Amino acid sequence: MDSVALNVFVQAAETRSFVAAGRILGISASGIGKSVTRLEQSLGVRLFHRSTRSVTLTAEGKMFFDRARRILAEFDAAQAELSEASAVPKGRLRIGLPLIGEPFLPVLAEFQQRYPDVELDLDFDNRQVDVIDEGYDAVVRSGDVEDSRLTSRLLGHFRMLVVGTPDYFLRHGKPVHPRDLSKHACIQFRMPNSGKLQVWQLRRDNDELETQLATTMTCNTNEARLCFALKGLGVAYMSDFSVRDALNAGTLVTVLNEYTTSHNTFRLLWPSGRHITPRLRAFIDFVSEQVPLERSLAS
Repeated sequence: MDSVALNVFVQAAETRSFVAAGRILGISASGIGKSVTRLEQSLGVRLFHRSTRSVTLTAEGKMFFDRARRILAEFDAAQAELSEASAVPKGRLRIGLPLIGEPFLPVLAEFQQRYPDVELDLDFDNRQVDVIDEGYDAVVRSGDVEDSRLTSRLLGHFRMLVVGTPDYFLRHGKPVHPRDLSKHACIQFRMPNSGKLQVWQLRRDNDELETQLATTMTCNTNEARLCFALKGLGVAYMSDFSVRDALNAGTLVTVLNEYTTSHNTFRLLWPSGRHITPRLRAFIDFVSEQVPLERSLAS
């Protein structure tokens, strides 16, 4: 059985006439009849009651008609997807991202260079947006997002670290326990969406430790606290990807490593049940491959 035989059957069933079906398909009425007969012989059932004026479906024909229409619709959709997949990605993508630069900005720049016909409309905001109602093609969010309307792909894991400059620790000593932070200048981060101060999740053996922080300054951007930490103004609690270059260069060092064992995730989310356009497919695959995050957990 092939799609041609199914199409002949569906047209005959919808028009209730071999003549009308043949006119639509450019086949003679006798050709339609022969095709239907072969299909009936293949299935081992009678699909039509035939008369000199019209044809009507048998009970078995009605059952087969519903499935045949769905099969043809799926076949047409598959052909359309394959056709689009071979097309050059182009058009507008509205993407929601957290209010941070690293690790996403360099990847987004590379994507734009790779796909110049795609227009990126980027919205940096830490609030929990409604992806569907607000018209986003995709968003990047940290943590677990429970929404059955969305499909997600893990971009990677990251770890929070306590950092400061070697000179700062030379002058003030290194904390060896979270309680020692009460004697250090701590650069606090105020969450832009809630206004609350970020909690420094310091724990050992899965037991979270209450920590009193001696605040020296508070800010609400990642870039600001990194700048202040690099200036030796205090200790900061930052994601590993934010301080990777500074750690490699030795301008920042970590402390309390045995207490910074918590991991978080970044995920890419997009509406489920929709046909994925070539531009969105290209974006999903590119970002998933290029974002420099750990794919597996590491301590």
